[in-house]
Amino acid sequence: MENECHPNNATPLFANFRFYEELNDFLPLQKRNQTFTYSFFGKPSIKDAIEAQGIPHTEVDLIIADGQSVGFEYHLRSGDFISVYPVFEGIDITPVVKLREKPLRNPKFILDVHLGKLARLMRLLGFDTFYRNDYDDLEIARISALQHRAVLTRDRKLLHMRIITHGCCLRSMNAEAQLEEVIRRFDLKGIISPFSRCLICNGTTQSVNKESIVHLLEPKTKLYYDSFFQCVACGKIYWQGSHFGRLSQIVNALMRS
Repeated sequence: MENECHPNNATPLFANFRFYEELNDFLPLQKRNQTFTYSFFGKPSIKDAIEAQGIPHTEVDLIIADGQSVGFEYHLRSGDFISVYPVFEGIDITPVVKLREKPLRNPKFILDVHLGKLARLMRLLGFDTFYRNDYDDLEIARISALQHRAVLTRDRKLLHMRIITHGCCLRSMNAEAQLEEVIRRFDLKGIISPFSRCLICNGTTQSVNKESIVHLLEPKTKLYYDSFFQCVACGKIYWQGSHFGRLSQIVNALMRS
C-alpha cells in the first residue's frame, strides 16, 4: 500500500491502480503487472498521483478511471479504479480523452546532456535533434515547450516537468539500443533519411560540386574522393570515408528490423 505525506489528523483515502505493459518498468517488483492500493490525502490530480509512483506523465497515453477516459487534470477520488496505459498501447474504448493537444507530425527532439552518442546517431538518420552538453533541465524543458520537441532522457524526474508534453524515458544505456527505442516509440522508421543532417550542428546537408570546395580538402581527400556533401549551417564537409561503412551498417540494420 502506497503512503503519501499527509496533514496531522487527516484520514487517508484509497484508490486502486493498475499499470500496463512497459509502464511496469518504472514500478517496484511487487507492484508490477497487478492491481495495488494507493493511499492519498485531499484531491490530488491523477497526473500527480501517477508521477508520485515514479512514472513520468510523458510515458502515459491513456487513463481510465472507473471505466471512463480522463485527462491529467482529473482529481483522484476515494474508491477509484485507475487503469493506466503507455504510449501506443492499443485499446478499443471510446470516447477517450486526448492527453496531449496534438501528436508530433513533424518529429523533433531535444536530448539531455548524457545522450551525446545518441544525438549523433539520430542526426545520422536525418532526425532534427537538439543537443548541447551544457543544457540544464530548465533550458531543455523550455526549448521542448517552445519548439514542440520531444525530450529524450534517462532521468525520469526531468519528464515530470509539467510544460513537457512529449518525451521518452529511455531504458537502455547503449546508444544504438536507445536509437531503436526511439524509432519504435515515435514510429520513425518510415521517415529515416540517412546522411541528410550534420552530425555536429544538426543543420541539413546538400550535395556540393568538388570544385567548389576543393580548396578546403586535405591532399589525400582530394585524390581519393569525388562525391561530397556540405552542411548548409556550419559548412562542414562530408564524404564517404572510412567511417562511412560503419555508419551504413547501422542504418541498414535499422531499416531491416
